[in-house]
Amino acid sequence: QIVLVSGHLDSWDVGQGAMDDGGGAFISWEALSLIKDLGLRPKRTLRLVLWTGEEQGGIGAKQYYQLHKENISNFDIVMESDEGTFKPSGLGFTGTAKARDIVKEIMTLLQPINVTDVYDTADGTDIRDWMRDGVPGASLHDDLSKYFWFHHSHGDTMTVQDPNQMNLCAAVWTVVSYVIADMEEMLPR
Repeated sequence: QIVLVSGHLDSWDVGQGAMDDGGGAFISWEALSLIKDLGLRPKRTLRLVLWTGEEQGGIGAKQYYQLHKENISNFDIVMESDEGTFKPSGLGFTGTAKARDIVKEIMTLLQPINVTDVYDTADGTDIRDWMRDGVPGASLHDDLSKYFWFHHSHGDTMTVQDPNQMNLCAAVWTVVSYVIADMEEMLPR
């Protein structure tokens, strides 16, 4: 059984793609690194996917989906961060009402950093096929007020990234992915 965390590595034709979507790739990598560094071993596999070709029609995600859809019942949740890594506010979630209640409970663990909201739907080009076929999905919600200052521009460089805000995003990704991966049962479908 798999909990998938992800971001993509395909910058647009200008800039470095550090915010869109290097930040999502980084926090996904960092989540798994933190779990390993803490010596935690969840009941389910945590899988990191660094998508390619998202800007070219999601071709990397479509290929991955085609290769793994026969095991769709083993995917517990698919998570994608693709809206920058500014100050987080919570998660977008797509899934059943029972699964949403569980995710809301998990998000209470993040009260010390004031990131507890669960929004109506998850979004992400790379996880869309999975959610369409019933796999619960989550996407990071963060402060988008500056996102389009840099999105697909020459300004999308490493200087955009705030290490403190990225650490908060990584904390959200770490807690949510680990707790779901270590629950007794998979999220209800």
